[in-house]
Amino acid sequence: MRRELCVKRWLPIVVLVLAAPAFAQVTEPGEGAASASSSCQAEEAALERDMDLARSRGQMLRRRQLAENLDALRARCLSSESPQSRAARIDKLEHDIRALRAELEHAEAQLRELKNERP
Repeated sequence: MRRELCVKRWLPIVVLVLAAPAFAQVTEPGEGAASASSSCQAEEAALERDMDLARSRGQMLRRRQLAENLDALRARCLSSESPQSRAARIDKLEHDIRALRAELEHAEAQLRELKNERP
């Protein structure tokens, strides 16, 4: 009997505590898209910084893994955002190509250095 009384007294409090975060996250309709976009941009920037750091340290496997994560992030963000204009998609792809070419040149330079070193 005493145990039932204790449960009846604390149950509403526990329910309110667990439900409070759901009530606190009410947002305006446009805010969610804007925050998702800025979150995607922030994550993309962080991954690009990590990729640059891995490349500078010669950690090509880590850089490749980060590039795969970046591709997945971009795909996820593009699917959740409104469709981009054709020109914006072209600009983004051109930027990606320039970055990949620069990375390839860097890797080729490292390979040339290693081949030219004396054992």
